[in-house]
Amino acid sequence: MAAELSKCLNETLTTHHNDISMFFSRLGSHGKAILQRHQLLAEFESATKAGAQRLAEGVFGEVIRSTQEAIIVLPWLALAMRPRPEVWEYIHFDMKNPDLTELTVSEFLHLKEMVVEKSMNGKLVLQLDFKPSTGSSNLPSLSESIGNGVEFLNRYLSSKMFQDRESMVPLLEFLRAHHYKGKSLMLNERIQNLRALDSALRKAQEYLITLVPTIPCSEFEQKLQQMGLERGWGDNAERFLAMINLLLDLLDAPAPCTLKKFLGRIPLVFNVVILSPHGYFAQENVLGFPDTGGQVVYILDQVRTLEAEMLQRIKEQGLDIIPRILIVTRLLPDAVGTTCGQRLERVVGTMHSDIIRVPFRTEKGIVRRWLSRFEVWPYLETFTECTIAHALEKTKYPNSDVYWKKFEDKYHFSCQFTADLIAMNHTDFIITSTFQEIAGNKDRVGQYESHMGFTLPDLYRVVNGIDVFDLKFNIVSPGADMTIYFPYTEKERRLTHLHHGIEELLFSPVENEEHMCVIKDQSKPIIFSMARLDRVKNISGLVEWYGRNKRIQELVNLVVVAGDRRKESEDNEECEELKKMYELIEKYKFSGNLRWISAQMDRVRNGELYRYIADTKGAFVQPAFYEAFGLTVVESMACGLPTFATCNGGPAEIIVHGKSGEIKQLSYSLTSLRSPRLILVTGRISLKGGLERIEEKYTWKIYSEKLLTLAGVYGFWKYTSKPDRREANRCLEMLLAFGFNKWAVEQSHHRVSGTFVGRLTSTTEV
Repeated sequence: MAAELSKCLNETLTTHHNDISMFFSRLGSHGKAILQRHQLLAEFESATKAGAQRLAEGVFGEVIRSTQEAIIVLPWLALAMRPRPEVWEYIHFDMKNPDLTELTVSEFLHLKEMVVEKSMNGKLVLQLDFKPSTGSSNLPSLSESIGNGVEFLNRYLSSKMFQDRESMVPLLEFLRAHHYKGKSLMLNERIQNLRALDSALRKAQEYLITLVPTIPCSEFEQKLQQMGLERGWGDNAERFLAMINLLLDLLDAPAPCTLKKFLGRIPLVFNVVILSPHGYFAQENVLGFPDTGGQVVYILDQVRTLEAEMLQRIKEQGLDIIPRILIVTRLLPDAVGTTCGQRLERVVGTMHSDIIRVPFRTEKGIVRRWLSRFEVWPYLETFTECTIAHALEKTKYPNSDVYWKKFEDKYHFSCQFTADLIAMNHTDFIITSTFQEIAGNKDRVGQYESHMGFTLPDLYRVVNGIDVFDLKFNIVSPGADMTIYFPYTEKERRLTHLHHGIEELLFSPVENEEHMCVIKDQSKPIIFSMARLDRVKNISGLVEWYGRNKRIQELVNLVVVAGDRRKESEDNEECEELKKMYELIEKYKFSGNLRWISAQMDRVRNGELYRYIADTKGAFVQPAFYEAFGLTVVESMACGLPTFATCNGGPAEIIVHGKSGEIKQLSYSLTSLRSPRLILVTGRISLKGGLERIEEKYTWKIYSEKLLTLAGVYGFWKYTSKPDRREANRCLEMLLAFGFNKWAVEQSHHRVSGTFVGRLTSTTEV
């Protein structure tokens, strides 16, 4: 804590001793407790209303408002302050005699453990500290640097390289190392040093200037090979010359932007493997199944555009290499009606991209049934060395770390959080869709940020799990398939032949397994939402909000597409949400203004469904408790549909409030739908502003270009710096052996609680 803030706070403790003691007495009534931010703020608001108003305006009020978590272990109160995203401070009060001291993260977590475990005092605890082993130093410190690792890294590399001419040697060696299947790319053995490189580039420049720009490289390839230049610079004289000019600029007058541009054009990526081991991964008949939604759409759209970008770049580089993309997922022999049991499947719309399915295995053989994302972690050790941390659940389930034992049978958080730590710290770089995934916002902790410090009592304590300033973090946002999701105003492109089926889906008076409840007044606007039916998506919360608001029911209809009533779900959480939906329908007796539709598999028809809702002057609502990105928000905006979303997660970045949609607390945001005029105004804003926002930032073309440029910069960094991963790998190997799969975790409980002590740092010998 800053010395000045500490001094002011201590003065406040003295000046307002009685008011603070009264507030502490309120908190003390909880006994041993962990209070989340909203609970602490509610208590503070009640205390200030009861006579301690002066506290709210001073430094003590600032401290309380910046607190994310409070730990009460009488007579102590510990606060985890977050004055801004990614910056944490821990303080400690004696509640009987208010006195402030600062805590380390380890000390704070120890108090947290004491709330959960009665006998934590004196226990030996395994403490994990990854920071020393990652070699992270000279990292940026400004919030705006988070998620821009490639930009910072490019500037850092430039500052190192551009000190003198000899500092360019690493770039020369990087180019000399370029080979593909035994063939040299870019440079051959004729160029051994910078002088030879400079000479070859200038001779090639003089020669290429004399050629017709469009002449193909095959007609001058042999002459340039004699100078030391191989294929990979360009497919014609113009592109070949442009790359040479870029490199000469780097040699003569280096600049970070030139380095990034040059590295982004180097032929580097020809084969890509994408891992997606959870859910039902197929191209048809799976959307809406448990754990199966946005990530399947995301990956398939990503692959199609990435292959097209790779093919275009390879052609423009003058190469005849065929790229290959493999999506590695689970083989599900019992998933009838889908291709999830098919070992190899070509991705539709591609020439060189395939889905390859590998089964989970145990000592008893192949695991044939689907497994929830909460149950896949023990199998990943034999499935792959490392996988992405896709479904980060820590922030979605409050206190899921400290109360992990309560959730273990259902969610297996100990396995998941351990696997997440391994994946985060093993990888070279991490791609996220939004800033909030990394570092959250003013009021909410980011998904990755939540792994900076946490505890699994009786298992291990993490004091430095990940650094959100790490240069491995990069924000590269996905997009929507604009051939499917286009504005409702483009009448000539509208799929009017689908309207009869859509009208049956929305308005048929007969209930069946595909749709439940009926809509009688078809003239009213429609509030529309579509998501998987799990707790975090909060579809049942939207239905309950609608059921409580009779005035809203008079003005608009509600249509939700979620879950699948046509079959029995294997997912416990979806079963609970299905039960809740039936109870809500029974409780509120919706009279002709609600339609609950089972999950829809046809993306093309779903695109027209968005547009049909727009025709009714309706709006799309995303009510999730937390949404890492929000692909349906992008799809809705691309179709010109007025879009409302909660402020929890990625949609708060996708939508520019008041320009391309609305971002507010859900209940307040939807209140504006009471006014038909506001619906129309929001519609005009969403159509123009939404499309501008999508074209500016959320297209797959932008995504692919950024991703391949990023690969070039990181490839150069890894080659030239040759980072020493031995210490980090030693930590990870220990963690892997100690607690990764389910059986190791179960066996490790006794070792941690009784006989193991240590601080896992860069100096630990395993």
